[in-house]
Amino acid sequence: MNNKIISKKVIAEFSNTRIIRIEVYSPIISEHYKPGQFVIIMVEEKGERIPLTITETDLNKKTISLIFQEIGYTTKLLGNLKEDDVLYHIAGPLGKPTEITNYGTVVLIGGGVGTAEIYPVAKSLKEEKNKIITIIGAKNKNLVILEEEFKKISNELYITTDDGSYGEKGFVSDILKKLINQKIKIDLVYAVGPIPMMKVISEITKCYNIRTLVSLNTIMIDATGMCGSCRITYDGKINYVCCDGPEFDAHKIDWEEITNRNKTYLKQEEYILKSSFCKHI
Repeated sequence: MNNKIISKKVIAEFSNTRIIRIEVYSPIISEHYKPGQFVIIMVEEKGERIPLTITETDLNKKTISLIFQEIGYTTKLLGNLKEDDVLYHIAGPLGKPTEITNYGTVVLIGGGVGTAEIYPVAKSLKEEKNKIITIIGAKNKNLVILEEEFKKISNELYITTDDGSYGEKGFVSDILKKLINQKIKIDLVYAVGPIPMMKVISEITKCYNIRTLVSLNTIMIDATGMCGSCRITYDGKINYVCCDGPEFDAHKIDWEEITNRNKTYLKQEEYILKSSFCKHI
């Protein structure tokens, strides 16, 4: 059955935070997907639509793999589903795929669940004979994901944790600065993670004129460019993340605007998570 959850696994857990990987039966999406693209899912008929990047596909099983962190109401609802449950709706693959070519040396930076989003891109760039330097960041050791997968495709792998419980204590930006200071020729930086992280990476690379791409995960509703909820100011013009992206040149993004717009429904999200309506999940 389309949209059926074939497998589910908690791949990281700490306190009340869980990062989950699900494999969903979706023949058409798995066949047409390319690295960098995403899907919009609905858990239930009257639920919201949320974007999730496709981490992997299996053409033999006709499945797509999605990795997400339980943060808001819908991701918690999604995390509450079990194997053999069926998602109400999935639309995709959406967005423009990553341009996969031989750049030279590529530094891929993943913060939190953004690590899952850089994986398919890193894997494809490796196949094109790029030198892959990967930097993974997490709050602590328990929330580091896909380490073994990245070891297989990375020429160099660095891990940072905020509390120093694993890898190097600090942030992904600290490792990037070290690499730049070592005079390593970097042809491309590709970063995905929280907006503040991507903004800092952009500020660093701009000083050294290093081409930098980021994949944005903004608020989306229809994901066709009609609703306008994902609009950003890019190179002085209006762009829509769902159809013009999700990847953009980090140096041309109005980071202050996107930071403010992503807080639009913060109060509503906090309310529903505290309400009795949310207790059943």
